[in-house]
Amino acid sequence: MSGTFLGMPVFGTGNLNATEPFPTAAHRELGNAQLRANLGHATHTIRDKRLKVVSELPDWEDLRNAGSAIKENVMARLPELLETFEANFTARGGIVHWARDAREANEIVTALIRATGETEVVKVKSMATQEIGLNEHLESQGIEAFETDLAELIVQLDRDKPSHILVPAIHKNRSQVRDIFLREMPGVDPALTNEPARLAEAARKHLRRKFLSAKVAVSGANFGLADTGTLAVVESEGNGRMCLTLPETLITVMGIEKLLPTFTDLEVFMQLLPRSSTGERMNPYTSLWTGVTPDDGPQNVHLVMLDNGRTAALADGMGRSALHCIRCSACMNVCPVYERTGGHAYGSTYPGPIGAILSPLLTGITSEENASLPYASSLCGACFDACPVKINIPEILVHLRGVDVDSRRRAVKVPSEMDLMMKGAQWAFSSGKHLGLLEKGLPLGRLAAGRDKLIKKLPGHLAGGWTQSRDIPAPPSQSFRHWWAANRETKEQA
Repeated sequence: MSGTFLGMPVFGTGNLNATEPFPTAAHRELGNAQLRANLGHATHTIRDKRLKVVSELPDWEDLRNAGSAIKENVMARLPELLETFEANFTARGGIVHWARDAREANEIVTALIRATGETEVVKVKSMATQEIGLNEHLESQGIEAFETDLAELIVQLDRDKPSHILVPAIHKNRSQVRDIFLREMPGVDPALTNEPARLAEAARKHLRRKFLSAKVAVSGANFGLADTGTLAVVESEGNGRMCLTLPETLITVMGIEKLLPTFTDLEVFMQLLPRSSTGERMNPYTSLWTGVTPDDGPQNVHLVMLDNGRTAALADGMGRSALHCIRCSACMNVCPVYERTGGHAYGSTYPGPIGAILSPLLTGITSEENASLPYASSLCGACFDACPVKINIPEILVHLRGVDVDSRRRAVKVPSEMDLMMKGAQWAFSSGKHLGLLEKGLPLGRLAAGRDKLIKKLPGHLAGGWTQSRDIPAPPSQSFRHWWAANRETKEQA
């Protein structure tokens, strides 16, 4: 514990599995034509569905404003709401555990599973458990976790990592999924085709035994309702419902920012989330549970409230709105950068535009991997337009770029190339005489352009990097200012 903020402890952060800087990974992924084809098809399909169902609501912008306002209220009252939620959850038979970081959360979950004597658990799709690396930790402790979401199952069987918040296996097509099932799934029909219905049936048969025999389930939560102590999970396949109702012990891991003040606030998000995520008017399965119900469902109900850098993000006045995120992935489906590089290039649990701001805010921007993420954007603003809770992602990206530049400037006493260029620009634009002096050098630029009138290579790291992917047209023979001065004198003489 390293201090307090708004009366709450400021906890440490965990590793979100960053591996290498985004530019390095993105350059490699751009060479994967199959990946780009898979992503292009999937994101365009989801995007078109979303646009259709959003256009049906005349009050869509009002809903976005309401969602944003509710989330701002949550962030302003978070300590109070957390205490209210804990009291109500506990009063209904649940047990709340507080985890400062990934290590503590993993230790708590592991201890709870061991207390049951079980060595297998079924899991509902959860970004929080991916964030803390729960599956890998449980494996190291001799406990096997089985993902039950179809896309998560595909990724797990292929020993891969998710590349999308909503559709973890978005980077794989149907034929690739069939090959994974044939190779990794015991007892699968060798004549399995790549038809979606056949693939879903194979997965259903594979998982049904686990659903019926599992004594322990681990889930995430989309929302926690403070006034009732209720948890909510939304999903599309029914696997979540099986995990949340059949086992004797249910362990939920939820980030502390997922709270909503009242049950009625859920109405807004049940309209925003399905339309923004899967392009559906209504979510197929919405499961809500409030503590323990005698003789019905899990009788041992635990909730791990996860910080893992969230209070640090909350302390950032500009970046805290990233915690408004409801994990719908709408920003990813419209992002031209994500569509071409895929989620793995971001090197963290949260890819795409939201990951480019959330990962640095949660784990710090000083690492080489996180420092490159705020630059993984063209700042086109499509993510802001698509976000159902109006997170101004481009604005936060610019803010984090500034934080990165300032930290590097403090760390290196010798002025960087960028510092020198900015100093030069400051001098040039501080005076008309200075700018006029530089403009007299335009003929030299024309000389450097050569016969084809294109400057193809500039010196230095930054300027040279600019001309690696673009040519600069030759400058004019004189500036407008000089032309105007000469013509005005001629006109006055006439």
